Amino acid sequence: MELKQFRFTKGVHPKDNKSLTSNSSIQVMPPCTDYYVALSQHIGAPAVCIVEVGDCVIAGQMVASAKGKISANIFSPVFGKIDGIVKRKNNSGIVGDYIHIKADADQSGQPFTFPPLVNPTREDIIKRVEDAGIVGLGGAGFSSAVKISPNKPVDTLIINAAECEPYLNCDNRLILEHTDQVAEGIKLLAQALGVNRVIIGIEDNKIDAYHKFTDYGFAVMLLKTRYPQGAEKVLIYSCTGRRVPNKGGLPMDVGVVVNNVATAYATWDAIANGNPLYKRVLTVSGKGIPNDENLWVLNGTLHHDIFTFCGGIQPDTVKIVSGGPMMGVALADDSGATVKAESGLLCLTAEELGDANTTNCLNCGKCAEVCPMHLMPMYIDLYTLADDTENAVKYGAMDCFECGCCAYICPAKRHLLQSIRLTKKRVREAKK
Repeated sequence: MELKQFRFTKGVHPKDNKSLTSNSSIQVMPPCTDYYVALSQHIGAPAVCIVEVGDCVIAGQMVASAKGKISANIFSPVFGKIDGIVKRKNNSGIVGDYIHIKADADQSGQPFTFPPLVNPTREDIIKRVEDAGIVGLGGAGFSSAVKISPNKPVDTLIINAAECEPYLNCDNRLILEHTDQVAEGIKLLAQALGVNRVIIGIEDNKIDAYHKFTDYGFAVMLLKTRYPQGAEKVLIYSCTGRRVPNKGGLPMDVGVVVNNVATAYATWDAIANGNPLYKRVLTVSGKGIPNDENLWVLNGTLHHDIFTFCGGIQPDTVKIVSGGPMMGVALADDSGATVKAESGLLCLTAEELGDANTTNCLNCGKCAEVCPMHLMPMYIDLYTLADDTENAVKYGAMDCFECGCCAYICPAKRHLLQSIRLTKKRVREAKK
């Protein structure tokens, strides 16, 4: 099927550094002793803990149930015992509740699974996705069951295989190593939505993944490698020419739903095998780690254990990042634990980060030139620092999807993305 590509004119070209893991097959992270499973690892209300200290659990057993529609069930990643319900900081430094599970030495038992579904109906798919605790695995963590049952008509499903963040290869490796399973998951998502039009968007620096999909009957679009090609609103425009409105607009407002490659795989796994979501593929990379890997990692695995498995954090590491270097979150240390939507862990050196000395704004306007949402980041930063939330919002803080292009291109190395996030935080707190 011949598709017209609509090229967006903004964005940047960071060095992608994907060669560090692009040819690394997915390995299985060995079992660890301790797991810390967050009750809040999705958009919406934290799940409600349904286990008590001292309880024995099996892998795949539900340990926390969704609270309300915009929430998600949480499952034990291992056979073990509940050692405590504890307070810990998440990747953003916010304190929340975690279930501490001490893993048994023997992990050879039969994990819990739902009954596999054969020839499921649309309703069956949506219910299983909800029961299995599946959320968007591209980073947002929005309930997938809600996403595939939109309250507005949609005619197109777009599968985000762009993976435009530097370093990350978890989606790329899933496509290369589990093509059939990802393809079946895509068909299930399309069935749930009731759409016949499926477009898979892949950047042209992943040509092997592109060729993998060409025999499955999908419309596969080879997109120009340009960050943030994989951002939802940008991807929708590139694949369809439709523009999602600012001021709270959603993809379904233009008849589209976007799902991630890993979400498609998790959907297939939940339907075909009955597996709830408690593991995912995660890329570990950067020049500050000896062994760059793509790993199957259990939910709640400590970052420290992952880094240790990959050879340990090297002394020349100056920044640890959860996610990619553009949209990810810098971590204070390696004490955190993985969550469902966490796609990468990076150990970056000063060589990779470049000059980080911040100066006053140069009034060059480059941040506005590259912003894919056509915002004015320099003014948002100005008013955020002046504690003028009203004007920061006026210049588009709430429309920003935090791609980080502005901070990347800024010759003054100003912390523009952090200012935008701070304004959003202030707005949320004011609403509370």
